[in-house]
Amino acid sequence: MTRVRILGLDPGLARMGWGVIEVAGNSLSHVANGVLTTDARESLGQRLLALHDALSRIIVELVPGSMAIELAFVHKDPSAALKIGQARAIAILAAARAGLEIAEYTPNHVKKCVVGAGHAGKEQVQAMVGRLLPVARVESSDAADALALAIAHAHLSATRARIEAALA
Repeated sequence: MTRVRILGLDPGLARMGWGVIEVAGNSLSHVANGVLTTDARESLGQRLLALHDALSRIIVELVPGSMAIELAFVHKDPSAALKIGQARAIAILAAARAGLEIAEYTPNHVKKCVVGAGHAGKEQVQAMVGRLLPVARVESSDAADALALAIAHAHLSATRARIEAALA
């Protein structure tokens, strides 16, 4: 049975959650997760470089085949939206350089896919990630969101593959 690794990313300039799962058929297993942080006292360029370097190391070490990243949504604070967009761009660049397939999902789509409700709270997402990946030690909502992105991508990719096989 083919095993595929998926990297999920919850982008942010100060805190970028990441999680890697492995998919074999209908089985999901936890590989690793964490949060990349940057120092607000450093320049924007240094913070983005730190995210890029750390994420590139994760990709080389854990060898995912694809990445699922959260689509930015409009914030009330345009400055915060811009920072998230810059962090997303760095993550997408690192994934593209590594040759990963890149998928983007809205937060509500991921919540609907993983929890069953598009407006689920962070606690509900973290609880469901814990149920789907029982051996995972997820101590941060950022990492839980990243794992939820990877899980959603796994489910949606499997559905897409079944549809393509049926049409072939």
